[in-house]
Amino acid sequence: MTFPAEGWRRVVFLGPAMSAVWPTPLSRWRIPLTLGPVPFLQPDAPGREGSQPGSIDYRLARRQLLRRLRAGEVSRGDVCDAQRELIRVANNHSRKATVPCPVCGEQALRLVSYVFAPRLPAGGRVVENRADLKRLAARYGGKPNARTYTVEVCIECGWNHLLDIVPLVDPAQR
Repeated sequence: MTFPAEGWRRVVFLGPAMSAVWPTPLSRWRIPLTLGPVPFLQPDAPGREGSQPGSIDYRLARRQLLRRLRAGEVSRGDVCDAQRELIRVANNHSRKATVPCPVCGEQALRLVSYVFAPRLPAGGRVVENRADLKRLAARYGGKPNARTYTVEVCIECGWNHLLDIVPLVDPAQR
């Protein structure tokens, strides 16, 4: 494959299983690229209030998806696609959210928590209350890949989105 000398450049895409050369047109505007140290949150910095080290918050992705929905880039059927099992768990084993559904506006928004850890079923374990979470944390807390996933689900329209992932910590280690 040959590339024209002017107006094109080579971009090497390295993915998990592929490496390819893609032609892309050069931009008229040349922005100098400066490579240097990237400032990350320091381990001793407090971070977001109420969060633990190693937790991942998906509020920005949620906000972006809702903006795209309101702009008409994404259909409501694409975002309101909760599976039956998730709706069933939200009806029977969840806590009520304090805010309405961002899509339909109903007060049917629920928060479902799952724990995934070694030796748990592949689908994880649903956490029904704080006592259940404390019991699971005492047993699996501190183990690698032991995490709690919180998903918000609307039982009316089917909206669902992952809110956060938090490492499962043994209460005795706190």
